[in-house]
This record gives sequence, structure tokens and C-alpha cells, in this order.
Amino acid sequence: MKDNEKAKREQQIDENLRRVYQKVVEEDVPDRFKELLEQLRAQETSQ
Repeated sequence: MKDNEKAKREQQIDENLRRVYQKVVEEDVPDRFKELLEQLRAQETSQ
């Protein structure tokens, strides 16, 4: 494999990983997790 081809392939991999990561970052937190976080915060403030 030529260095140029390898560099292009690595760039495609990097771009795809960034795209997947960005999608995960943009996902909304499920309501159940939000409820659990609220319960934990309430416990912390009541102590």
C-alpha cells in the first residue's frame, strides 16, 4: 500500500470516528437518567 493511499484511508477513518462521536455527543440524555440525577441531587441537598 502506498503512503498516499494509507494516509487517505486513515483520514477517512478519522472523519468517520469524529462523525460517530459527534452523533453520540448530540444525543439527548434519556428521561430515566435525568430522573435519577434529580433524585441524587435531592438527596445531597437534604443531607
